[in-house]
Amino acid sequence: MIAVELIVAALTAGMSAGVTATASAAVQDAYAGLRASVRRRLIAGPDGDEALEEHERDPETGGVRLVEALRAVEAGEDAEIARLAQRLLGLTDPGQVGKYQVTVQDSKGVQIGEGNIQTNTFP
Repeated sequence: MIAVELIVAALTAGMSAGVTATASAAVQDAYAGLRASVRRRLIAGPDGDEALEEHERDPETGGVRLVEALRAVEAGEDAEIARLAQRLLGLTDPGQVGKYQVTVQDSKGVQIGEGNIQTNTFP
């Protein structure tokens, strides 16, 4: 499973990078592939295609609606979308690859993120 927020982050990164004149063909192709896969998935849900278009017009406010639409169609469970999102993030910011893949089981005091401070006291 992949968080739908990661999918939205990849779409946003691809949109931002894709509009520059220096964007590589690989970034543009990766964005187009992810967008097409997401769009096919969203068509199954109510107003999904509109959520994608709203995100493209205004990523800041449209992202919330897109996250909801992606959750409604369980896009986070789609292995192909996950692969495409991770590839696009890797092309736009190589430091982001794998950053959001976390599996934690039977753990206490787990903290995920950057620049955090955590103090744990266990019996």
